[in-house]
Amino acid sequence: MILYVVELEMDSMLRDEYLAWLDEHVREMLALPGFTGAEILVRTEPPPPVGRFVVSAHYRLRDRAAFEGYLANHAARMRAAGLVRFGERVRASRQVLESP
Repeated sequence: MILYVVELEMDSMLRDEYLAWLDEHVREMLALPGFTGAEILVRTEPPPPVGRFVVSAHYRLRDRAAFEGYLANHAARMRAAGLVRFGERVRASRQVLESP
């Protein structure tokens, strides 16, 4: 099992608009091959800087092959969707965790 974590930081004024967009984006991700679940979690500790909002999308994938397929066939398009809508107002960092 793979856990693909995308942490997103933005001005707190974007919170509601971004969460509405992210909800739909997660549904699109879950329709891709190999994705088995997802959660959206708001960071509370450590607290984000004043005036900032931090949210993470945690995606579960079946296995490494499913994740590699996502990277090869869908990642560029899915990432571009956020860039088109929010540009550089949202900063993303990603990590991949894998069960032993």
